[in-house]
Amino acid sequence: MSNVRDLLGVAFSGLTAKPTRTLLIMLGPIIGVSAIVAAVGLTESAKGDLQQTLSELGTNLIKAEAAGSFGTQDPTFPEDVVIRVEALSTVESATAVINLSGIVTSPYAAADSYYTAFPIPVIAADSAFLDVMDIAMVSGRWINGFDDATAGRAAVIGSGLADEFAYIPGTERTISIGGFKYGVVGVMDRVVLEPNLDNAVVISPEAADRDFDSGLEATTLYVRSDPEQTLVTEDALPVAINLGGNDEVNTSVPTDALESAAAADTTLQAIVALMGGLALIVGGVGIANVMSISVIQRSSEIGIRRALGHGRGLIAWQFMLESVVVGLMGGIVGAGVGALVVTFVSRTRGWVVVLNPGLLLMGVVAAVGVSVVAGLYPSTKAARLEPLETLRLG
Repeated sequence: MSNVRDLLGVAFSGLTAKPTRTLLIMLGPIIGVSAIVAAVGLTESAKGDLQQTLSELGTNLIKAEAAGSFGTQDPTFPEDVVIRVEALSTVESATAVINLSGIVTSPYAAADSYYTAFPIPVIAADSAFLDVMDIAMVSGRWINGFDDATAGRAAVIGSGLADEFAYIPGTERTISIGGFKYGVVGVMDRVVLEPNLDNAVVISPEAADRDFDSGLEATTLYVRSDPEQTLVTEDALPVAINLGGNDEVNTSVPTDALESAAAADTTLQAIVALMGGLALIVGGVGIANVMSISVIQRSSEIGIRRALGHGRGLIAWQFMLESVVVGLMGGIVGAGVGALVVTFVSRTRGWVVVLNPGLLLMGVVAAVGVSVVAGLYPSTKAARLEPLETLRLG
């Protein structure tokens, strides 16, 4: 027990004798472990946020677009497309959208030239649009039948466009749409599945037909299906829309893009974790180098201890223990730094913090393992020194 106590005392005194050196050789394990923990933790937190988003939005939204065979220039769906689609037993609800092109929208006349070069999307949507897309109103209201009955020009804008136009909720504001003055009656919340809607202007189909002669034939269709029958519904949509015809319909599930982004995040996680592992290995090489130099610098100490009867094994264990302590402390600090990074970034982005305790433990164990391997050569070198040889080195 006395030898163990003496060994621990000598090892810790060797580390604390030059704290700057000790801190520098700890940087390798700290950087490596923190990078691994942060990479895996942030990816898992992002995936957790994605899963929460998917559970809130649902994975049963299907987008259908009329392809070129419906028309040579501006393909559209039949006017009764919603009725055709809702006849499917797996469809819960549907909404038709008309994408208007060549229309300049600006907050005031002087800005027309800018928004001609950078056009704002203008769409016409029916009353079911909000429910099908699961969009909330930030302020104001949605376009209703009263607006059409009174020939009023009402528009709803996305949150991004409201910020760009410096729109203040509750104030009367008009914008120019194709040369017509439309009153802004509401602002939509951000749309995760269709980000382009954040900077779009929405008017009613009747207003679009009256002012821009767009007709009432939709160009895009959004469908909510039975959550367990999404793929079946996606395959059945073209048949229902065409009534068995050959006209082409392009369908997609917007949530697939989010899942693809999660897959990309997993790839990024692997790359960053690999870089963290490389930093850990480089840190191990640094530990081996510094400890080897330390053996030479402390040769007098080693010679005196050998002369006092300390065996080779005890000398080797001293330097090995110093290396292990460096790896252990570096791993613990690195795991803590990585956890702080994950917590800070996740809370900043509004994600749910996901930290696996097993990952933190694995990072510390990896740092200790690398330190053990790195300490083999210096400890062996120290154990082989003879008392007379230390006089030459010292």
